[in-house]
Amino acid sequence: MENIQSLPIDIQTGKLLDWLLDRRHCNLKWQTAVKDIREKINAAIQDMPENEEIKHLLSGSYIHYFHCLRIVEILKGTEASSKNIFGRYSSQRMKDWQEIISLYETDNIYLAEVASLLSRNVSYEGPALRKQLAKAQQLQQELSRREVECQSSAADLRERYYAACKQYGITGENVPRELQALVKDLPAVLEEVGKDAEKLEEQIQLYTAFTHFVCDWSEPVLPMLTFAQKRGNPTFYEWRTGKAPTVVERPVEEEAPPETLAEDSIDWGNFGTSAAAPGVNAAITVEDGINWGISLEPSFEDSGAIDWGDSEAAPIEIEIVDAGSDCPEGVARGEDALSVLENPQSRSQFIDELMELETFLTQRVTEMGEDGDVVAMSQFQMAPSILQGQTRQHVREMLAQVLDLLGRLTSLRMQHLFTIQASPGYVERVSELLRQKLKQADILVLKGATMVEKRQEALEEQSRLEPRVDLLAGRTRELQKMIEADISKRYHKRPVNLMGVNI
Repeated sequence: MENIQSLPIDIQTGKLLDWLLDRRHCNLKWQTAVKDIREKINAAIQDMPENEEIKHLLSGSYIHYFHCLRIVEILKGTEASSKNIFGRYSSQRMKDWQEIISLYETDNIYLAEVASLLSRNVSYEGPALRKQLAKAQQLQQELSRREVECQSSAADLRERYYAACKQYGITGENVPRELQALVKDLPAVLEEVGKDAEKLEEQIQLYTAFTHFVCDWSEPVLPMLTFAQKRGNPTFYEWRTGKAPTVVERPVEEEAPPETLAEDSIDWGNFGTSAAAPGVNAAITVEDGINWGISLEPSFEDSGAIDWGDSEAAPIEIEIVDAGSDCPEGVARGEDALSVLENPQSRSQFIDELMELETFLTQRVTEMGEDGDVVAMSQFQMAPSILQGQTRQHVREMLAQVLDLLGRLTSLRMQHLFTIQASPGYVERVSELLRQKLKQADILVLKGATMVEKRQEALEEQSRLEPRVDLLAGRTRELQKMIEADISKRYHKRPVNLMGVNI
């Protein structure tokens, strides 16, 4: 018998209520009785004495049987003056709470209620709060990650913006103005290229001698490079005609389009304001000054007859002129006024011939590095001295000069400048493209700030949930001990363990 008394009673918390009902500790209809008790509790708490412990018991918690026992103990002190000689209280407060306890103890209704409350805390309330808390923590981590991504992406976009500006050769503070300033400096840059082209005399002579010796080439070799080597970067007119112009009229640079006029500032022309020409019937002039081109007064010519167009009219003369022939001799106008390297047509020819010269020199460097061929060596014995006296190192130096000029003309920055010069609207497109990078960076910065705000909200939510979880865990453990002690009394003080109580 003593061994049985020492054996613990282990009960799964989820099956506690069924355990109590199966052993007839509680009635199956306990929920109906609890509704009446809850109504009496709601009525009783409306009239309570001023006591801090009572306020703590009644604030934010489900009032159950064990709370009622504690409230009665407190009322025994606050309502002591209403106790009569028979040990009964005349205070209505005390009577109400004693009645509630009596109803709870009928058929052990209180035990079924607290068992149900414990199961609900363990199975539903606790997991729900834990889930919300984990969600808030996970949200903080996700928002932190996205915040870092926004910051890094914004920094990357800004780096790409400044890298693009560096390719254009600008700082990026005022893109349109800086690009236009670069275009203004373009002629000076091309003049430097033209001066360096004058150093290509040896390369051109070597290529010319080689083509004449190997191919018996009779046509001019590298005409544009030869011209630039002798005259630098003159006007296209000089290249086309062979004569230097006496007057150079460069094309006027297109200005940025003006702002759109307002509706009330539309210029309708000067209809009706100019004097009518002699012999011409003036049209009707309305008070607003608009000339509608309609005459209401018949003229002496209007005799009602239809004009079939047989009358002789002044003949229309159309004169067709060749491009550039309308300019006086010696005057460079339009594209003729541009320099050879500014004009797209001549610049393309200049670059093509530079690439042709580069290919030749590259091939010569490769051939001179290979083992000598007896046939080739015998052939070059009859070659001009300029071909026989070349060394591989010297050809490499000449190739480096050609590559330098070619790189300066075909760099990405120069390509953009040539495009801007040919199309002023390209400045706005480039500016808008660069502005988009900054706009996207600003949007990402704002998005990152939003992530910070949301992360702060999630942190506040976590701070609000953690005390609730701790409070629920504390109350659940307290309720567990009370239920274990109550069941233990019914089984002669045998130890009782409620299993699975975890919040």
